[in-house]
Amino acid sequence: MNIKELLSVLPKLVKYNLKIIFAGKFMWFLLAAFIFLMIFMVQAVLSNKVLSEGFIYEILFMPGLLLIFYPSVFGIQNDEDNKILEIIFGIPNYRYKVWLLRLVIIYLAIALILVMFGYAAKYLLYPVNPFEIVARLMLPVMFVGNMAFMLSTLVRSGNGTAVVVILLAIAFMFFSSSLGLDNSMWDVTLNPFDMPQNIHPLIWGNIVFKNTLFLAIGGLALLMIGLLNLQKREKFV
Repeated sequence: MNIKELLSVLPKLVKYNLKIIFAGKFMWFLLAAFIFLMIFMVQAVLSNKVLSEGFIYEILFMPGLLLIFYPSVFGIQNDEDNKILEIIFGIPNYRYKVWLLRLVIIYLAIALILVMFGYAAKYLLYPVNPFEIVARLMLPVMFVGNMAFMLSTLVRSGNGTAVVVILLAIAFMFFSSSLGLDNSMWDVTLNPFDMPQNIHPLIWGNIVFKNTLFLAIGGLALLMIGLLNLQKREKFV
């Protein structure tokens, strides 16, 4: 297939995968993410919250996690429900291409939605660069998404994976609250735009850099584990 043929097929391929990925309950998660954003913005106005880039990052963090939750947790189950799981596993190595493409589509779609949320926050609350905020926000979103995808290849049940992901999210919250500043580089919820007042900018920059490496390398490792788990065809079909 040459480039021209690929470009002609790509829109249909993306549309089909979007229909599979975001079918069913995703619109409810999108609505919930928007409602959460509106609640955070209204609370900020009513409580005279000090607005900053860090605050905008903070109010976009939860909507980002809500948006990645459904497609990454229920993706494999959606394939099974749509009777295409056997087809995917019936073509050698095709499953890798399918899921790599789907994850790329998922992250691009979520990034676009978060940019729109960012513009809403920009015009209603505080002037920020939505692309800069979202570029950094996508690191923990992709980390959590790849983790959920990896777990879904182990649990092989959307509802079961959802329970495990929620329990891990609660564990992350407790773990983050117990971390000192020296170990905050391991914090998935670290806000890079909210520098503590009692720390030197160079030290903070080093922490943010190490946190970026942790999220990027960790997310890539989780993705690779998930893809390797797809080799175990007999456990899925």
